[in-house]
Amino acid sequence: MHWLLCVLVLSACQKETEQRPDGREPVTSLNVAYGTDPLQKLDLYLPANRSLDTTKVIILIHGGAWAEGDKTDFDSFVPELKQRLPGYAIFNLNYRLYANGVNRFPAQEEDIKAAVNFIFSKRNEYYISDKFVLLGASAGAHLALLQGNKYNTPLKPKAIVSFFGPAELVSLYNTSQLAALGLPQITGGTPDTAPEIYASSSPANYITANSPPTILLQGGLDPLVPPAQSELLKNLLQTAGVTNEYVFYPLEGHGWTGTNLQDSFNKIRDFLKANVQ
Repeated sequence: MHWLLCVLVLSACQKETEQRPDGREPVTSLNVAYGTDPLQKLDLYLPANRSLDTTKVIILIHGGAWAEGDKTDFDSFVPELKQRLPGYAIFNLNYRLYANGVNRFPAQEEDIKAAVNFIFSKRNEYYISDKFVLLGASAGAHLALLQGNKYNTPLKPKAIVSFFGPAELVSLYNTSQLAALGLPQITGGTPDTAPEIYASSSPANYITANSPPTILLQGGLDPLVPPAQSELLKNLLQTAGVTNEYVFYPLEGHGWTGTNLQDSFNKIRDFLKANVQ
């Protein structure tokens, strides 16, 4: 009887060990909930041979004027980043979108903060380190810049990658006709009637000497987010003594493909290798 009990206990322990992930195998999991709203979901791509000490994390935040878009917009980025940054764990986020007066700012900001907290809380389960990088495009870059500069908890990211992200919403309202149409809806007012939300939602207002190293990628013909937004941020980072790189494509607009996009991925790789240790 004693012998049978030992066998059963040993068998149960072996099954538990076999079922518990150990970080050696790659893992892909789609639509993992980090909140209760249907849009509060993420896709995760964990590399093989992960470690709590060495496996860095890159978090992708899609664009879409805070009112549209989807994490699948970044599906094509995932293999490019895997190829250039093979040891990274990749998390691709959705977040609540503004629609018909619902989910105004700061709903999107709150979702990115919640997602970062969720991923951080799962470090032991996912076998990932606390070396986080935030990458976004357009509205997603704005959210990456806001999260990375405004918040120190649960961690300060090691770097930020901004594809043409808005940096200061009052000047964006004043210089971009398209932005001037959308910002009053998502903020609930204009810079004159709702100055607090414009100020609290502008990454430029949170730049300090402790801001993360930041790479800014900008098209010179962007009709939505003028180059002046990235240039403003570049100047603030330089004044604060923060490591930064400004990559300017004079003939590109609000997003690009082909050779220049490949160049962007290569510059991101080099920047992260140099600044995320």
